[in-house]
Parts: sequence; structure tokens; C-alpha cells
Amino acid sequence: MSPSNLPPSHKSSIRTKVWAELRKVALPDSRFHHDYSSFIADFIGSSHATDLLTSLPCYESARTIFIAPDNCIQELRYRALLDGKIVLVTTYGIRRGFWVLDPDVIPREKWEMASLLDGMERLGRHVTLAEIKREIGRIDLMVTGTGAINLQGLRFGKGHGFFDLEWAMLCEIGVAGEGTRTVAVVHECQVLDEELRGEEWDTGCDFVVTSERVIGVEGASKPRRGILWDRLEEGMLEDIESLRELRSLKGRSWSE
Repeated sequence: MSPSNLPPSHKSSIRTKVWAELRKVALPDSRFHHDYSSFIADFIGSSHATDLLTSLPCYESARTIFIAPDNCIQELRYRALLDGKIVLVTTYGIRRGFWVLDPDVIPREKWEMASLLDGMERLGRHVTLAEIKREIGRIDLMVTGTGAINLQGLRFGKGHGFFDLEWAMLCEIGVAGEGTRTVAVVHECQVLDEELRGEEWDTGCDFVVTSERVIGVEGASKPRRGILWDRLEEGMLEDIESLRELRSLKGRSWSE
């Protein structure tokens, strides 16, 4: 997110401070190494955070879960398959859209491979937004990693807003909304005691889960609108196929 009440110099200093602490506990990525400005890192203790998340009633009752393609929640994608849940995930940067991982379709011995970004496209199934609406119908829970988050559930990330876009697209087709809970998984060093003011497109989180605790957020901010077409970053429409699909479907009835 890009809190409108923070000057660029302060936003930069927060990122620098968080990434300096994160470097002590984060696990490098094979593509981006230690460049934590380019990806959402896994971290020491993420497995315990996953244990805490899977004990939440909103997880236990969920049938279909959207889980972002972040390193720190790879184990959660695997655990969700073990628990018999359908997992919806996007490719990195949403560039190749949405993929569904169904434990009733993927052989059990391949569930862990399917939970990896390198495996999901080989073992999962690409789905359009129209197919998500028709075949899945409802997303019960959405989980993301993030660069940092405050105690009010407002994320302070790399600035691209991919989770906000995913929320907006799924809301616009009617499969996410008021009943969909949102969760961020982070290390303790990523939890900020900062007063932030979100933008109209920022998707707040109902729960912040670390390896040490679960923070419940009352009245987390959730956009009630779909895509703000005039506020997209330059190049997003060209790069993200799901946005192009949504634009082509805009104005049509989803019951068609």
C-alpha cells in the first residue's frame, strides 16, 4: 500500500528499517536472493505462523482459500491441500492469471510440488475469472504475505498492490466480499506501530499472524468497489491477463 499521509522519505525509511530487520530472519529467494524489495520472503518461524493460522475458525470452516504466491505461505498452500481445501493462487505478479489446486484432482504425492510456484502450473489448472465465478462461486478466505503491516491491518508493501488487485477482481465478479476474511502472514519485525491512512483501494486484513501471535483486527478496511481502472499502474493492463479479461467482460451479466 502507499499511505497517503506519509511523505516519500518517511515511507522509504520505514521500508529500510523493516528490511534491515527482516534480513536477519528471512530466507533468500533463488531469483531475487536478498533483495527483499522485490519479493515477499519466507522467514524463520513461518511454519509456526502456519500452525496458528490453521487453528483459526475462519480457516477451519473455509472450503476455498485464495493464497497469494508469496514465499512465506508456501507451506500454507501445502497444508490447505492436506486439509482437503481447494486453493486458488495467482502466478507471480498475476501475469498469467489464476490457477486452481484441487486435492480431489491432483494426486496426493504431488500436493507439495503443487504448492510451489514452479509446480502449480504443471499440476494445477488455469482458470479464467468467468470459470472462477461459475465453478468456485465463493472465496471464504484470502491470505497474503506483505512487506509490513500495522496493528490496524493496513499493509505497507512493495507498492504494486497485487493483493488489492486480486481482491478487487474477485469482488467484481462476486466471489469475494463482506463474508470473506483476509489474513496477513508476517514476521514480528514486520508488524508496525504506525498510524497509517489507507487509500480507497487498500485491502485491510482481519487477522495478522506471526510465529508468536494472532492479532485480530476489528473493522478492517475493505474496498467495496472493484477495479479502479484510472488508478492502475502504467503497464498493468498490458501485463495482467485477468485485468484484460475483466475489462472485456465489463458490462455483461455474470449469469450469462
